[in-house]
Amino acid sequence: MQHWRCVSSYMRNAADQILRELQNNPDMWLQVVHILQNSQNLNTKFFALQVLESVIKYRWNALPTEQRDGMKNYVSDVIVQLSSNEASFRQERLYVNKLNIILVQVLKHEWPARWSSFIPDLVAAAKSSETICENCMAILKLLSEEIFDFSRGEMTQLKIKELKSSLNSEFRLVHELCLYVLSATQSSELIRATLATLHAFLSWIPVGFIFESPLLETLLKFFPMAAYRNLTLQCLTEVAALQFGDFYDMQYVKMYTIFMMQLQAILPPGPATIPDAYANGSNEEQAFIQNLALFFTAFFKNHMRILEASPENRAALLLGLEYLIGISYVDDTEVFKVCLDYWNVFVLELFEAHNQMEPATAAVSMMGLQAQMIPGVIDGTVTAVQQRRQLYSGPLSKLRMLMICRMAKPEEVLIVEDENGNIVRETMKDNDVLVQYKIMRETLIYLSHLDHEDTEQQMLKKLSKQLNGEDWSWNNLNTLCWAIGSISGSMVEEQENRFLVMVIRDLLNLCEITKGKDNKAVIASNIMYVVGQYPRFLRAHWKFLKTVVNKLFEFMHEMHPGVQDMACDTFLKIVQKCKRKFVTQQVGENEPFVSELLSNLTTTILDLEPHQIHTFYESVGHMIQAESDNTKRDEYLKRLMSLPNLKWAEIIGQAGQSIDILKNQDVIRSVLNILQTNTSVANSLGPHFFPQISLIFLDMLTVYRMYSELVSSTIAEGGPYASKSSFVKLLRSIKRETLKLIETFVDKAEDLPHLGKQFVPPMMDPVLGDYARNVPDARESEVLSLFATIINKYKGEMLDDVPRIFEAVFQCTLEMITKNFEDYPEHRLKFFSLLRAIGTHCFQALIQLSSQQLKLVIDSINWAFRHTERNIAETGLSLLLEILKNFQASAFQNQFYKTYFLNIEQEIFAVLTDSFHKPGFKLHVLVLQHLFCVVDGLTEPLWDASSVPYQYTDNAMFVRDYTVKLLGASFPNIAPAEVTKFVDGLLSSKHDLPSFKNHIRDFLVQSKEFSVQDNKDLYAEEAAVQRERERQRMLAIPGLIAPSELQDEMLDS
Repeated sequence: MQHWRCVSSYMRNAADQILRELQNNPDMWLQVVHILQNSQNLNTKFFALQVLESVIKYRWNALPTEQRDGMKNYVSDVIVQLSSNEASFRQERLYVNKLNIILVQVLKHEWPARWSSFIPDLVAAAKSSETICENCMAILKLLSEEIFDFSRGEMTQLKIKELKSSLNSEFRLVHELCLYVLSATQSSELIRATLATLHAFLSWIPVGFIFESPLLETLLKFFPMAAYRNLTLQCLTEVAALQFGDFYDMQYVKMYTIFMMQLQAILPPGPATIPDAYANGSNEEQAFIQNLALFFTAFFKNHMRILEASPENRAALLLGLEYLIGISYVDDTEVFKVCLDYWNVFVLELFEAHNQMEPATAAVSMMGLQAQMIPGVIDGTVTAVQQRRQLYSGPLSKLRMLMICRMAKPEEVLIVEDENGNIVRETMKDNDVLVQYKIMRETLIYLSHLDHEDTEQQMLKKLSKQLNGEDWSWNNLNTLCWAIGSISGSMVEEQENRFLVMVIRDLLNLCEITKGKDNKAVIASNIMYVVGQYPRFLRAHWKFLKTVVNKLFEFMHEMHPGVQDMACDTFLKIVQKCKRKFVTQQVGENEPFVSELLSNLTTTILDLEPHQIHTFYESVGHMIQAESDNTKRDEYLKRLMSLPNLKWAEIIGQAGQSIDILKNQDVIRSVLNILQTNTSVANSLGPHFFPQISLIFLDMLTVYRMYSELVSSTIAEGGPYASKSSFVKLLRSIKRETLKLIETFVDKAEDLPHLGKQFVPPMMDPVLGDYARNVPDARESEVLSLFATIINKYKGEMLDDVPRIFEAVFQCTLEMITKNFEDYPEHRLKFFSLLRAIGTHCFQALIQLSSQQLKLVIDSINWAFRHTERNIAETGLSLLLEILKNFQASAFQNQFYKTYFLNIEQEIFAVLTDSFHKPGFKLHVLVLQHLFCVVDGLTEPLWDASSVPYQYTDNAMFVRDYTVKLLGASFPNIAPAEVTKFVDGLLSSKHDLPSFKNHIRDFLVQSKEFSVQDNKDLYAEEAAVQRERERQRMLAIPGLIAPSELQDEMLDS
């Protein structure tokens, strides 16, 4: 059996190869007619048509006229022949469809210039039989799609314009044909084909053909018929999406009114009716409801104001909104997305009008004026805005309920229901859900601003139904709590306080009265999510804050998957925003909360996993950091670290008796856990961690050295595979965590830099010497990032240590990372970060390098920015820019630029014109600008007098000449005059960065190195400005950026 399978696979591959060779044969297409006439096999016919399609696309205009005409006539005849007979047309449908595509490809070359009679010929043929007519409709639909939808990149702009113009000018014939067919035929296939063709045309045809003909009436006549309902609705949606002033407003009103009357007979409105109809409907019926959503959203986006304008149309408008709210309850993601996008736009528009009105009325009342006194300015606008809000108050209230009932899951919630109905910890984030949550949250915040009272009442009413069991379910509680959390910050403080007191009280009650482990896990997750979103409330209400934190401690003993993680995460989030509350002795308390917490620490963390304990310790570190009294702070730290310190002292004591104890895997894991706990506290406590790190520092370095030697000897004995063993990985994780702990402390010790500096000398041999001595696989990349952090922190003070650092890491790391672009990825980025720190803060050390060493540095920088890994390339470019500026300001500028200017310019142009390096565009431009500006300040020639044909008067002239030659050789497709013009433009705009940048952008597109479609990286800066503008807009609207996300100190004194 296996043998036959192999033979069969071999024969298939051989056959594929033969077909490929046939297809690539330039004369193969001459056999197409012969194959189509004689073959009975559909696959063979399709192969022949594939060959023909390729010729039409790429070689058509090069063929002799008689061959083109012959093929054109043959394809047309076969299509007519097959489609004139009902039986052959249905039987050979796939083949006819492919022939239609071929004909349209021919048309793109031949029509209108060489086949001007095509549309009249087609319309005349269509009248000869119903099946030919049906196929003509298919051809017209294809033609419309090819010209208006898929033409970009396929045809020149001029050709597209010519075809659009021809189709527009000859559309009258097509229009008449469509109307004739729809009024005269009884064939359902032909009606469907005609409606599908109209759908393709409606977005671009001259509007007179829609509104000044019986077309709309005809479409509305077909809408009630089930067989044509979806196609008709798609056509009406295209009409609804059109926008061109108010000339045809009455026709739109008439179309909408008739449509709504017909719709009520087909599908009654209602939040329950429509979802049920969707759930129980056929594919056609489900597609109808989806199309209905598209129709309403298109119509309301473009023509809602016409319906608002007159009282007699408002009932139909509100009924349409009722339908759309009903459709929004349909359990289908795609349908809901369509509705949600519209609701977001609709509510934002109402909110913006309301928002602009408030400052205006406030200003008037501050001036002591009555709004009526200036009716033209204020009163008219205010009244119009208030009337609109009044008109939509009913739908907006229903919309609030919709958002509450369907709120998507926020990122912070870790507990979800799986497909079997079990409550489990989430394993993977769903990005679609997060995007949906963002839009829904924004929409609900606008809705809340439009009527805080209604928002609050609906949420509390729904919550009371959870408590009394009337509406209890996991999903109902989840969506309600996610909605409550999502509007954080949108209410004024007094209302928020009143609202939350009731919410948190009810949720805590619900947790007490509800039985069942899964139920409690769901309620716990919701309590944690809600309280984490309202730091302002917690800071203002100590009793609630204490109750909430104690509840979190309870949840830390709950073994249900995800509950403990969420409890620890929420605790950290709350402490970061309310830390001062925990170190201040509150009214009615015997001691600050932090002291009480430290007394019960062992019990609280008893059931937590190591990673959860680290989060807990980080949280307590934030509390202790808020204590301003040094003595108390040190005492709290001592109490917090007593458990890990006892274990550490025990291990170090045992190691003093026998060093072998440190090789025990359980001991290694304990050491790792202790180090990770220390890192977590160092991260939150900052410079105040000094007493603790002083206590363990020297022992830690001893352990580091011992484990490092153990790693080296294990790899030396076991060969390269030993470095992948779990034992070596565990040992190396100790080394990494040690380095991470020191780096965290040094980085955070901002206020007291002298504290960290004293730790540097003892590290030189255990850390740096160890790095140099080790085999590549045992070198920790964290050594590089640690010393980069130290240099960034202590700057020029490290100047004397740089030669030692250089000697230990430079040569050996370069050998590891320059063999290829893949090995040791962590070392790559951290090496260039270290180099950048040296270049920025200890530049004097680079000047003292020998010329060979400096060349090695510059070569390694060039190598970095050639890297396709974005972070490495950008670090290399930033470092290069720093070094160039520093050398420009030094006494060695002439010497440096004479050696490296041309090399750097060449390398930068190489990456600038390589589309793989597009993200570095901003830095490429800055380096080039610097090079072209620095030329004017150099006093020695950049050229070698013996190698140039004539002497230049100055460096600028030489650089211009060199750059023209460099680019001329690289881009033979660009005329020399264009290259010269580009270089002159660069030199003339070098002091004006925006025009310098635009000049380069234009050249990159002109050089065809970058295609038009994917140039977003060239405009990354502009996009960043736009993002910042959007952020500022969001900051101006209370609640749009959640209070828990605002990066402020949130002073809580």
